[in-house]
Amino acid sequence: MRRINGIALLGRTAAGIGGATRVSGATPQRLVQAATISSCSNSNPLWFSQSSGDRFGPSKPSVAAGGAKCFSTSVAQEVHSHLSADKFAPNDVVLYQYEACPFCNKVRAFLDYNNIPYKVMEVNPMSKKEIKWSDYKKVPILKVDNEQMVDSSDIIDKLFQRINPENNVVDSEEEKKWRQWVDDHLVHVLSPNIYRTPSEALESFDYITSHGNFSLSERLVAKYGGAAAMYFVSKKLKKRHNITDARAALYGAAETWVDALKGRQFLGGSTPNLADLAVFGVLRPIRHLKSGKEMVENTRIGEWYSRMENAVGESARINA
Repeated sequence: MRRINGIALLGRTAAGIGGATRVSGATPQRLVQAATISSCSNSNPLWFSQSSGDRFGPSKPSVAAGGAKCFSTSVAQEVHSHLSADKFAPNDVVLYQYEACPFCNKVRAFLDYNNIPYKVMEVNPMSKKEIKWSDYKKVPILKVDNEQMVDSSDIIDKLFQRINPENNVVDSEEEKKWRQWVDDHLVHVLSPNIYRTPSEALESFDYITSHGNFSLSERLVAKYGGAAAMYFVSKKLKKRHNITDARAALYGAAETWVDALKGRQFLGGSTPNLADLAVFGVLRPIRHLKSGKEMVENTRIGEWYSRMENAVGESARINA
């Protein structure tokens, strides 16, 4: 088993943050790249998909002006899902991903919300053999009836237009602004938080190695070597993104998002829009981690998150 060259790993990993996970570089570097949050095709692997309604508390009904209650998220979700299924029903959808990648989770949130059944092909970060058929060497990749789609935002835009062919505008200016905020800001506060301390880095890599497509030897290298490397890399990331206090930055991002809602159930009003799904998808992977728990305990984002879980509903993932 090869040893990780910590300095080279640090440099290469830090340099790749904000870009995409590539197949070049030494084997151990690939393992750590697969665990850096901004390093899929806008991406970040580290996440989780267990229901957390009990963790975030029950959602409350929203009361509109004049005292009229808005539609429940479950009813809105059911109507939305039926509309989606009627308008867009591909025969075969396959998502090539890292389970923990936040940008892969953005795509999954969209597919789940729109009730589009999809299979998942977990990509091995060492060999990338699952995507050797493609010239595009990043994740997520979505195949829709053998048509390749790449880049999380582009994938979502294309799917949205197929679901809503009569709508020439994918998103409003407000929606576009906050979708961009997710990619430009929110994802960058995650790594400094999930790798903030040695124990948090190890917690994060324990999830990555347990849920990713790793061999036993790769798992051992990634869990301990990767956690140590990313603990130091997170310090570089704080400096790169002008973060002095990682938790304060995370809490600030959560509060900024809640302020953007302006009292609405969702940014989209009574139902989630693409910005809601993007924020939810990116945050969903960290919710079981120490940073995610503390974010909910110390900010106002919990109620919105619970409403999103209800609206998105059960996973549309099917067995391959």
